[in-house]
Amino acid sequence: MMAGSTLRKIKSRSWKKPRHFRLLEDGLTIWYKSRWAGKGHSTSKDIEAVREGHQSEVLLSIAEEFPADLCFTLVFHGRQGNLDLVADSPEEAQAWIQGVRKLIHKAQTMDEKERLDQWVWEWFKKADKNKDGKMNFKEVTKLLKMMNVEMNEEHILHLFKMADKSESGSLEMKQFVQFYKMLTQRDEVWKVFQDYSGDGEKLMLEELESFLRIEQSEGEKGPQHAKELIDRYEPSDTGAAMTLDGFQMYLCSPEGSIFKPNYLELHQDMTQPLSHYFISSSHNTYLLEDQLRGPSSLEAYIKALKRGCRCVELDCWDGSDGEPIVYHGHTLTTKILFKDIITTLKEYAFKVSDFPVILSVENHCSVEQQTVMAQHLRQILGDMLLTCVLNGQIPEQLPSPQDLKGRILLKAKKIGDVEGCMDETLTEFSDEEEMTNGDSDSPTKENPSADKKPEKVCFLMSNQPHVHFHGFEHARTHAKCYEISSFSESKAKRLIKEAGTDFVQQNKCQLSRIYPSGFRTDSSNYNPQEMWNVGCQIVALNFQTAGLEMDLNDGLFKQNGCCGYILKPKFMIDPNIHFSPEKPEVQQGYKPWRLSIQVISGQQLPKVNQKEGSIVDPLVRVEVYGVPKDQAKDETTHINNNGFNPVWNETLNFVIHTPELALVRFVVEDYDKASRNDFIGQFTLPFKCIQTGYRHIHLLSKDGTAIPPSSLFVNINISEFT
Repeated sequence: MMAGSTLRKIKSRSWKKPRHFRLLEDGLTIWYKSRWAGKGHSTSKDIEAVREGHQSEVLLSIAEEFPADLCFTLVFHGRQGNLDLVADSPEEAQAWIQGVRKLIHKAQTMDEKERLDQWVWEWFKKADKNKDGKMNFKEVTKLLKMMNVEMNEEHILHLFKMADKSESGSLEMKQFVQFYKMLTQRDEVWKVFQDYSGDGEKLMLEELESFLRIEQSEGEKGPQHAKELIDRYEPSDTGAAMTLDGFQMYLCSPEGSIFKPNYLELHQDMTQPLSHYFISSSHNTYLLEDQLRGPSSLEAYIKALKRGCRCVELDCWDGSDGEPIVYHGHTLTTKILFKDIITTLKEYAFKVSDFPVILSVENHCSVEQQTVMAQHLRQILGDMLLTCVLNGQIPEQLPSPQDLKGRILLKAKKIGDVEGCMDETLTEFSDEEEMTNGDSDSPTKENPSADKKPEKVCFLMSNQPHVHFHGFEHARTHAKCYEISSFSESKAKRLIKEAGTDFVQQNKCQLSRIYPSGFRTDSSNYNPQEMWNVGCQIVALNFQTAGLEMDLNDGLFKQNGCCGYILKPKFMIDPNIHFSPEKPEVQQGYKPWRLSIQVISGQQLPKVNQKEGSIVDPLVRVEVYGVPKDQAKDETTHINNNGFNPVWNETLNFVIHTPELALVRFVVEDYDKASRNDFIGQFTLPFKCIQTGYRHIHLLSKDGTAIPPSSLFVNINISEFT
């Protein structure tokens, strides 16, 4: 890999071009170049996986031209597209496949110090323009601007001379690392360290234990926890003590993170009915971009499932050759085969989570192609497909995620006698967008088989008239637990406004699905928090569109092992409790909390404008989402020309009335007095998952991927509000 190889980069059946790939000296960065486009590179930390053979739509399309043993696909984190490659020989393909897998493993197992060293190495290579392995003072000052640092030149020169032990007028890599350490010495961490260190040099075991008890609220873990932290993070052999380096490594680690580590793991009761959980759900899952012209792709399903999505959507139409297709009907979006999606679901449905996947099938097919769909479902999915009720009886309540582990469920429209077909799927009462008399905010879609009588092949394949939602009173007396109500966002908002408490009550025993307005042709999203506030479980979003709404979704479902199911609060489960999101103060046991966040500093924030000399003016905004009384935001002042190590030391205060539903979002922006601020990074998490004390917030990109080592350093206090 270090010697390099010429591989074919494949974009389509007609676009196949050679590119030279090689592994750089750091052992982590893959670099490639083309004759026309100059060069580009991708580090292994951006690569999520390597697939062997024809495991992408592009490589499948050229399968006759290139054998599987020559082909492989690099899959990237986030929404970045795949890289499909073809080697000249099977041996060369295997060398790259195995090599990249080792790089991925190495990147995943790096500790904080190794990650930082790698980050510094990458900057050194960027700044070393003449590639002589050294940097003179001019190159260093240019590098600092690239790294978002505006600093007094005299101070830079002073640090440069201290690092230049040989007095050669240039820094080699090791000297540059020393220069960087002096540059990034963090006074704010040193001050906290000094408050608990008796000699100012190290924290003895009992001193670290005091810090953990007083500042971090971790006193119940005892001295053994302090000893474990020393063993884990202290780089030098100090015995039962921690130096400033070890202390900083602990604060930057997952244990020093704002997110409670035990809440990241699967920890909730998974034996309750499905209606008791929020379920991570995707709308028009097949789309990678907009709703009018965007491409449909199997990769969209793979990416959604890898994000923990448990409810995916298929819009099914008759294909020209007898094979049903999926696309956004009556638009220019591209088409993919129904059977290919089902094959993809079989492979990827349970890679991230064992809990059930719901297929929300919007059916526009003729009876003949419905029969084909049913055959594909049974033949491809086999025992994965839930085709009979558990225990052979019509249930009085929905089964649990635990009961349905490893199973795929179908959601469809109601036809005739529900009990007669109950062994096939969940049934749906709907104001769905494909109805000819559907919601006013949705464009009309036609059902080509509306006047044909379907064979009872599969309950999924119903094409009889839809049954409307007739109101909460009717639902209370007539609805069955296995019937789903499906609402457009505008209908759901009206119901929330008119009868929020009744909506909460219905969602205790039945599932509700919410979908975006049909007018969101750009694949934008509505705010899911309003729907979660009344207990709606299947709140479907356009996963392909980054932004606030997906940040909230990712934040909520990051807990509980990213399994796609989050247990709702007790007041959204117990039928004897009546909860109103508009009036949380009347709730029995109401206890508001004060959230106090001291925003101390930021570290290595990414540049927004890549022009040389452009440096960000960062500010931090904290946003709270939850019941209406909890909706709030506040922000710090901005710091001029410092994205490297800005210090704010400002405190923002909030009152949380319904902590069980609140999400807290930290946003960093580049202040601009003349126009809208530019996004730098964000992190969102549930209020109940916040660790108090001195914590780091590891920022994510707009795409939801990590951008190490960018972070915020905060001190958080949570107390009862009186």
